[in-house]
Amino acid sequence: MLGYPLIAYSIVAALRSSTIERTIVSTDSADIAEIARAFGAEVPFLRPAELATDTATDQGFLQHAITWLKTEEKIEPEYFVHLRPTTPLRDPGVIDDAVKRIQNMPEATSLRSAHLAAKTPYKWFELDQDGFFQGIRPDDDRPEYYNLPRQSFPPVYDPNGYVDVVRASQVMSSQSVHGRHILGFITPFCHEVDTLDDLAFLKYLAEEYGSPLIPFLEEANWNAGEQEKIDE
Repeated sequence: MLGYPLIAYSIVAALRSSTIERTIVSTDSADIAEIARAFGAEVPFLRPAELATDTATDQGFLQHAITWLKTEEKIEPEYFVHLRPTTPLRDPGVIDDAVKRIQNMPEATSLRSAHLAAKTPYKWFELDQDGFFQGIRPDDDRPEYYNLPRQSFPPVYDPNGYVDVVRASQVMSSQSVHGRHILGFITPFCHEVDTLDDLAFLKYLAEEYGSPLIPFLEEANWNAGEQEKIDE
């Protein structure tokens, strides 16, 4: 996007954060590993292929990373800041706010970011077996509740991948990555990449509104080019 690999945005955001001590990329791809190192990340291991499929879970790759660090480096970090490459437009200061917040809430089993949903799902429909719409809240006894104004429903929040923070003790001791006490961290609206249309829209947002990461991406890209010349 704008001439930079999508993953580079997350790497630079982590590197510019004052609360993240190490920036590690977990991948099964040697090509992605090379790109990650060029932009300043560590890739001390390659993720097993079975933990990198379309159906692989977050818990699988997190447990692998935690176990590797404990076995190979004899360290056991408690907090892991999970920055998904599919949410590239971040402000490192917001990441720092999230980390500080969970550090001050020891009862939290994790932190997840989300923004206020533009449309409430309480007004959505399901299709029954005969092809008729029915509301998704059958216990709501208000007549045609799905036609009520959105203000008639509680606010809901859309998880956006801006910044998630998990605790190693939670990930390793249960079948749940986030646990029962997920600390809510509300961010401004941010867009994720799932389709080519999403990518085009993100490019528009970056061109129209900019990103605090762009100057550092340019610097990282220049440094990567200079290192390549030295290696040659």
